[in-house]
Amino acid sequence: MIPCCNTVAFVRQDTVLWYAMINGAHTIIYAQDAAKARAFFKDVLGFPSVDAGRGWLIFALPPGEIAAHPAEEDAKSGDCQLFFMCDDIKKTVDELKKKGVEFTQPLSDQPWGILTSLKVPGAGEIGLYQPKHPKPTHT
Repeated sequence: MIPCCNTVAFVRQDTVLWYAMINGAHTIIYAQDAAKARAFFKDVLGFPSVDAGRGWLIFALPPGEIAAHPAEEDAKSGDCQLFFMCDDIKKTVDELKKKGVEFTQPLSDQPWGILTSLKVPGAGEIGLYQPKHPKPTHT
């Protein structure tokens, strides 16, 4: 455990040793029906979880990235969006549809990736995209 945010610690990631003051990210999705959203993450997406107490599940996520984009007219500074990433969006969409996942947007081919949005029961929408840009590494 890191005692304070000013401490630099060694973190082992895929057998590569690197310095990290921040060792992860905790994403919160506010849901009108948290039980439905948790069931979706666990049963449909298959994210492993731990019970943090009283049925409050915390899910492990695949590796991620963060980007800072200029705020446009329809977004204010500090707004956040969440996109899950995949290597083959057409295959992923087909597999998720077979599990009953509802998609709210058609596939859209953008310069930075191919994207869509999916419905999370009880919790709104989350983006899904296949990046075309290089992925950062922890080396």
